[in-house]
Amino acid sequence: MNERERVERFLSKHPHHHQTFFSRPYVNRRQFFEILGAGVAGSALLPNLHAQEADVSLAGATTQNRAKNVIFILLTGAISHTDTFDFKMVNGVTPTNFQPSTINGINWPTGLLPKMGALLPDVALVRSMQAHALVHTLAQHWTQIGRNPAAALGNIAPNIGSIVAAEKTVAGQIFPTFLALNSQAAVGSGYLPATYAPFKINPAATGIPNTTNPNDPLGSGGRFNAMYNGLRTLDDPLRANSPYGKPLDDYDSFYKQAKGMMYDPVVQKAFQFTTADSQRYGGTGFGNACLVAKQALAANQGTRFVLISFGSWDMHQDIYGQANPKGNNLYTMGKQLDDGYGALLSDLKGSGQLDSTLVVMVGEFGRTVGPLSAAGGRDHWTQQTAVFAGAGVKGGKTIGATNATGASTADPGWSSNRPVNAEDVEATIYSALGIDWTTVRRDDPFGRGFEYVPFSDQNLYGPIDELWK
Repeated sequence: MNERERVERFLSKHPHHHQTFFSRPYVNRRQFFEILGAGVAGSALLPNLHAQEADVSLAGATTQNRAKNVIFILLTGAISHTDTFDFKMVNGVTPTNFQPSTINGINWPTGLLPKMGALLPDVALVRSMQAHALVHTLAQHWTQIGRNPAAALGNIAPNIGSIVAAEKTVAGQIFPTFLALNSQAAVGSGYLPATYAPFKINPAATGIPNTTNPNDPLGSGGRFNAMYNGLRTLDDPLRANSPYGKPLDDYDSFYKQAKGMMYDPVVQKAFQFTTADSQRYGGTGFGNACLVAKQALAANQGTRFVLISFGSWDMHQDIYGQANPKGNNLYTMGKQLDDGYGALLSDLKGSGQLDSTLVVMVGEFGRTVGPLSAAGGRDHWTQQTAVFAGAGVKGGKTIGATNATGASTADPGWSSNRPVNAEDVEATIYSALGIDWTTVRRDDPFGRGFEYVPFSDQNLYGPIDELWK
């Protein structure tokens, strides 16, 4: 039985569910709670859906267990793979100032991405990846949850980062386990408790707002603590006698997490940055996100998974900026990507953090190949490339290969002998962190068992172990 037949057989037994069992609460009792209320979302509004300790089963998979942290860069809008990570020079089409060259045997647009080119000895390119869908929102969600959002359990599925948070959160940590930078549309914690949802912020030189109060006469939160204790005096009896259960527990978690970040110089140091540091990362929103990601992990205060969204790469027209050189094109976007990613990897390597940090970069799908469209752009296409570095990944190589135009996978290049999918990237992240990707939780609201990676019982998807060989 081939892959398609196995999937069709599974879906025939498990019809789709369309009812959504969660919504997104917002905490605004005090302005400072917004730092978590806006980011930690996804609490189930039905009581008693969450087990205190999830009943889980595992197949006992052997994990790589080489990473302490993960930085996941999602190139929203879908980057053109054949102009970048799976470079194919098209005579008369590709601009000559892309300066195609060969680095470690890898074809590369040195003129477009010079800093990344210099770092290729530390980078592995999975060129045999293919997307399941070509609709932006659907495919972006698919990439974040490692399964079809429209399929059974898809609408309650947690973000990969939320699963990491459920596995790696420890008592007493100061920072949220799952940090989402420039990712306001990030998928949340699904049916899992809201404490595992992403903490969403857009990095700024001023750091996280409302974590200090210059008007506090004691200068260290004396007035704040008095007001907070008063709030608890009023709220605790109501919460203890409430019939709503889990939702109010989630609100209580918001309070505690927010309070833990107040008046703490470690928080300010990690989330603030100087103009000089920002410029070294390119002086852009993406660069600032890469900088804060590096600082948050260096602080070692609990953050283990960082999602950075960077777009838009949806270049259906004027992809080379011939009509509007300063518009949204590969030159303007490529420089931001090259500056931010280049500084991030260089700093992680220089500090030794790269040894314990897996850096993954991927879009939701690829773009059409060969000649440009009539509008001078490239449209949606399933073939794409995933980029990996750090945590022991063997750099300076490609895994898999496409045909001459980059339109399809010619050689999968890994043990499963098929194109790589988002589910395999998900399994790779879990394996790198020492999380058994075959885990099945028994606490989902449908009572059918939530698999960390779909079809775990059929061994349909799995980690790309060739990254470490």
